[in-house]
Amino acid sequence: MLQLNVTLQALCCNCSSMFKGQQEEQKELTERSESLPVECDAATGNQQSCLKDLYPLLAEMNSTLKSLKASMDQEHFRRKEKHNIAFTAALGNREDVGPFNTDVPLVYKKVFLNAGSCYNAGTGIFTAPVKGVYFFSFSGHNKTSRAMALRLVKNGESLTVVYNHALTNAGGRFESLSNSITLMLEKGDQISMHLWANTWVFDNHDSLTLFTGHLVFPL
Repeated sequence: MLQLNVTLQALCCNCSSMFKGQQEEQKELTERSESLPVECDAATGNQQSCLKDLYPLLAEMNSTLKSLKASMDQEHFRRKEKHNIAFTAALGNREDVGPFNTDVPLVYKKVFLNAGSCYNAGTGIFTAPVKGVYFFSFSGHNKTSRAMALRLVKNGESLTVVYNHALTNAGGRFESLSNSITLMLEKGDQISMHLWANTWVFDNHDSLTLFTGHLVFPL
């Protein structure tokens, strides 16, 4: 209300300057403008008419500002939702996976989180929805007596690996390995995990072999 009163005072002053010799009427109009609605006597009919013309304009401005604020709030929410990207998945209760005679993509079917729906549990592939900096980590679990090798792949290109050499005298022990990486991805880039040829990986209900990632910030 205070801002509206100040605006009306300034506009009234501009209008009254057109009518010389009406300082007293201007003072009276300014005092009355401090409480709406403004009423003017016959001596200030021109100022009253000016003010009456301003009310629809101010109402329209107020409506426009409300509409703009609503649009900005919706855009902020849309952008926030768009950038809520994170996932975590485990191989699932599958026991031994491998060995194969060639590298194979791993499909992590036990999904704990898939904010943004960018991880495909049917293919094991994460697809970047926006250009930005992303963080990924992965772990592998296997018997110490068998080799295990996992590689993180971007668009078919190997970026980083964890590798566990087989120890023949290890008995029935198990080992876990992990690795992580921060990447700048373009929209549409794909990240996946592959199992090296002639190696194993293990998972059960404890979710020992994980693949996880999230958007750090968009670019």
